Amino acid sequence: MQILGPDGRPIAVKKQELSREAINSTLVGWRGIWSSQSVAAGLTPEKLSQILKSAASFRHGTPWEYLTLAEEMEEGDLHYASVLGTRKRAVSGLEIVVEAATDESRDQEIADAIREQVARPEFCDMLNDSLDAIGKGYSAVELVWRSGPLWEPDFIWRDPRHFRFDPETGRKLQIVRDESILVADDLPAFKFIVHHPKIKSGLPIRGGLARLAAFAYMCKRWSIKDWLSFADIYGVPLRLGVYDVGTRPEDVAKLMAAVTGIGNDAAAVISRNMEIQFPNPPIGAGGDRLFEGLANWWDRQVSKGVLGQTMTADDGASLSQAKVHNEVRGDILSHDAKQLTNTLNRDFLVPFVSLNFGAQKVWPRIRLHIPKPEDLALLVTALEKLVPLGLKVEQSVVRDKLGLPDPAEGAEADLLQAPAPAVAPQPEPPQGMNRATNRARPTAVQEEVDRLSDQVMERAGGYPIDEDAIRQAIKEASNKNDLEARLLRVFVDTASHDPAFRQTLALADFAAQMLGYVAAEEGQS
Repeated sequence: MQILGPDGRPIAVKKQELSREAINSTLVGWRGIWSSQSVAAGLTPEKLSQILKSAASFRHGTPWEYLTLAEEMEEGDLHYASVLGTRKRAVSGLEIVVEAATDESRDQEIADAIREQVARPEFCDMLNDSLDAIGKGYSAVELVWRSGPLWEPDFIWRDPRHFRFDPETGRKLQIVRDESILVADDLPAFKFIVHHPKIKSGLPIRGGLARLAAFAYMCKRWSIKDWLSFADIYGVPLRLGVYDVGTRPEDVAKLMAAVTGIGNDAAAVISRNMEIQFPNPPIGAGGDRLFEGLANWWDRQVSKGVLGQTMTADDGASLSQAKVHNEVRGDILSHDAKQLTNTLNRDFLVPFVSLNFGAQKVWPRIRLHIPKPEDLALLVTALEKLVPLGLKVEQSVVRDKLGLPDPAEGAEADLLQAPAPAVAPQPEPPQGMNRATNRARPTAVQEEVDRLSDQVMERAGGYPIDEDAIRQAIKEASNKNDLEARLLRVFVDTASHDPAFRQTLALADFAAQMLGYVAAEEGQS
């Protein structure tokens, strides 16, 4: 079977190998699924240093012990397991979006086929297995293809200790043939999803968070061990047996047995002339708080290294502080999501599309969607101001933003609706007048005012009026009265330079006042 890759070049894929497992785990042997080897037990600075050096040096060791330690750290440290699991689930819990290459029906068909694959429960498990690379530096999930209407893969997580990076570049993952790791084979095409997130620059084997947290893990184990020893010594009251000089050895033995029995059984029988004292134990110069504080300090350092913050992982954070920080810092989550997206598109989407639909000029994409928090109060305020000004917004869009479902049909009686606008009561006209007359007379007066205004403006057409000053007055006015005062000053300034214009304004003002008196008299009659 000849298949073209994303670059248009042929990829050597043998059909019979697609359904065959490239790595076979065994019950026993160096690839055995059961292993009793422990690296964390008896961990010392010298031993840890040797483990990390061996993992990063192909010529002088192997990453076997480092990868074993990384797994034991997740099993033996509750805090490290918690924060690392939080970082993984922050990515694997994101919504998976499949974007078609174009709007063509063929590209939409391909996108729908990919959506069916990512909706499988096994796909979510594969995401979690791929994110194992965050701790160890890399992960490999084998694709075992099944032939049917479509080529579909089964996902099998493979132990990272069964791989190595090539000695030439330290970046290409290879399958180790035996435990000597001296001989390895390249990964067959379309058979593995290999994820090694670029948490830091450098070789992938040095990029896992387990390497960063290993020293803190070792020191915290020592702190807890010392803490338990302290509790063993000072947690139980000291029992002190007192006997007289000349007491027979067998009586001393009985007293010792009684003191020991009080520690375990809280009961003892002694002679009348024997005495057991319970002196108050010393606090140990704050040792009860020293070891606890040291263990908590190391936990905070691990939280910073894994999550980028401590407020949501350690005690002492208030609710307001926790709202400022997400479970995983936003930039770290975005980076992890982009890294995993690139891996999925390269190692899953391209093989799936190539096997079932052939090479594409433009490829679809898988994307992990990170929802952006929205200020709903700001949205409601903006709609309240903009909709009356003519902004058109679909109700379904607003409901989606607020997380509200569409109303059921035929349930109008149960819907929350805006109250009907109140109608202001109309004042009754004065006695002897009807509403028609009351409307007609001011209208006639208003027409006369308008006619007079036109004549004034016509006569004032030749006079210079500062339009910029008028605009500035409108801009700076704080209310209606202030605007009138500012406009009056503009015209007064103009009139002060031209007597004819001043005379025109005086006549217009006199005529307007006379019309106002007439309108008032008619309204009272």
